[in-house]
Amino acid sequence: MSATSEPGFLPDDLDQALLVGRVWRKTDRFEGPCVVAVRGGEVFDITSAVPTTADLFERADAALIARTAPGESLGRVDALMAANVPGAATPAVRLLAPCDVQAIKACGVTFAVSLIERVIEEQAGGDPAKAREVRDMIATTIGTDLSKIEPGSEAAMKLKAELERRGAWSQYMEVGIGPDAEVFSKSQPMSAVGFGADVGLLAASTWNNPEPEIVLAVNSRGEIVGATLGNDVNLRDIEGRSALLLGKCKDNNGSCAIGPFVRLFDDAFTLDTVRASSVSLRVEGTDDDFVLDGVSHMSEISRDPADLVAQTSGAHHQYPDGFMLFLGTMFSPIKDRDTAGGGFTHHLGDRVVISTPQLGALVNTVRLSTEIEPWTFGVRALYANLAKRGLLGVG
Repeated sequence: MSATSEPGFLPDDLDQALLVGRVWRKTDRFEGPCVVAVRGGEVFDITSAVPTTADLFERADAALIARTAPGESLGRVDALMAANVPGAATPAVRLLAPCDVQAIKACGVTFAVSLIERVIEEQAGGDPAKAREVRDMIATTIGTDLSKIEPGSEAAMKLKAELERRGAWSQYMEVGIGPDAEVFSKSQPMSAVGFGADVGLLAASTWNNPEPEIVLAVNSRGEIVGATLGNDVNLRDIEGRSALLLGKCKDNNGSCAIGPFVRLFDDAFTLDTVRASSVSLRVEGTDDDFVLDGVSHMSEISRDPADLVAQTSGAHHQYPDGFMLFLGTMFSPIKDRDTAGGGFTHHLGDRVVISTPQLGALVNTVRLSTEIEPWTFGVRALYANLAKRGLLGVG
């Protein structure tokens, strides 16, 4: 019998998808995070075999462990997803982001559309009222399809020289079509939130948006072991004032969502599947009935995912606990919401759904970073919890 769920929450081919993740459990024996695997539509706690997903991703036999390691059944995965949907009662088993001690890195300006929008933010100085005017000016000045330009190529360097001559060069152009990708630290290990959680905005931001992306799971050897979905929450006005405010813009309480599960690579799901994927975004306003739909096609990315991993990790930089890598988005919403020409910005209470048929859906609700659950369970707390449960040294 085929395993099913509410449409879109789980991969379309759930029966053959090799899914792993994390949940928070409270039992009469312990309370804390657990590593889980989904088998035949059923969720199994396999923490006794691998105490963290970082440990799992290091294993050469990670796929075998996910498929066969002894574990306690937590019930059907569709029931788990339904119990964690925003607005549901507090679930007995809460979904967490499927990563733990890995670094969380992100790539920016990897699509031509997002490159143009970053330049617009810069030129508009973070003022959404000026965005339309600047957008028209940029389109007239550039006069070329940046999606056709290979970063670092001779053609890209000729375009750079011409834009510099016109006074139209930008730091975002440098990382968009230059030889070096933008790779930044999105947030801290253990800070990402998962499916059903609130995502956070700074109260000072009045121009912001979700950034739907595919996120790669990479181990300490630089091997890409799987993929999941992410929301690289973006504060356009703050970054637009100065790129030096990127940390303030990107790393806040609840500003990074990842999930629902990591799908491990196997014969049915590979990096080529990621390269051919399309990522959908839907924003539903709860206070104004606003609906926004969009899609990012990974085929339009300007830098190959393997190249982005190589620019992040190698002889120049090691990640002994592995890392999660956001690949960037082409979706910068410009649909007017509050005023004509004002473009899009979030309202508190927005429901954000990021989905792709191969990975399911990541669903979150937009709140203020100061008003959502504070982040208190970090790496030290994780290892203290695992030690108390006698799980250190396993795997």
